[in-house]
Amino acid sequence: MRKIEKRQADAYFKEKNMYTLIYFILWFIVSYGVVLFADSLTDITFLGFPFHYFMGAIGALATFIILLFANAIIGDKIDRKYGIDAKRNEEIGANSTVDH
Repeated sequence: MRKIEKRQADAYFKEKNMYTLIYFILWFIVSYGVVLFADSLTDITFLGFPFHYFMGAIGALATFIILLFANAIIGDKIDRKYGIDAKRNEEIGANSTVDH
C-alpha cells in the first residue's frame, strides 16, 4: 500500500469535509428552512399541494436520498483524485489484525 503524504491527506480530508458541510447546509435548509417560512410559502403550489406541505411530506425525504447518492458519487471522485483505492484497502484490512 502506498503511503500518502501529509499534505495530500490534509487536502483530501479538507475537500471531503467541505462537501459534508455543504450537504448539511442543504439538508438544514430543506428540512428546517421550509418550516420557518411556511406561512409565506402557502401561496406556492407544487404538484397540487402547498409547497411547505409537499416539502414536509415528501420533499425533505427525497432531498435526503438525493444527497446520499451525491455524497457517494462525489466521494468516489475525490477518492480517485487522491489515488485512494477502496478494493485494495479492503484486501489489506481483511488480512490484518489489531494487537492491544
